[in-house]
Amino acid sequence: MAELHPQLKQDCLLLGRFPLSRLLLMQDANYPWFILVPDRDEVTEIHQLDADDRQQLMRESCALATALVECFAADKLNIAALGNVVPQLHVHHVVRYRDDPAWPAPVWGCVPPRPYTAGALAELLEKLRAGAPQGLEMVV
Repeated sequence: MAELHPQLKQDCLLLGRFPLSRLLLMQDANYPWFILVPDRDEVTEIHQLDADDRQQLMRESCALATALVECFAADKLNIAALGNVVPQLHVHHVVRYRDDPAWPAPVWGCVPPRPYTAGALAELLEKLRAGAPQGLEMVV
C-alpha cells in the first residue's frame, strides 16, 4: 500500500477502499468533502497511471460522484485533482450547495475548516453507507 502523504493523514479520515483508491473524508464539516487517493507510489498526475489504472480511477470517481449527488442531494459536485500543496495524486469530490459558506467560489481558503461533531459525522457516514457506490468497502 502506498504511503499516504502527511497532509492527507492530518486533514482526513479514512472511510474505505475501492479496488484502486482509498476514500478519505476531509475533516471540514462546512462541506461533504471526499478524496480519492489511488494506491500507487510516486504518482502525482493522472496521466502517470497506466491505462488500466486510469480507467479504474474514472470508474471509481464516477461511482463516487453519482452516489454523493444522490446521498447528499447536491446542487453541484466539484471534482478536482490539483496537487499544488499535496503532490500525491488525489481527486477531490466536494458536494456543493447554493447556501454553503463558499458558494459560488471554490472551497479552498474561503472559510476556516469546521470540525465534525460526533453526531454530524455519524449522520454523514449513515448517508454514505445507505447509498454506497459499487466497489466501495467501508472501514469505519
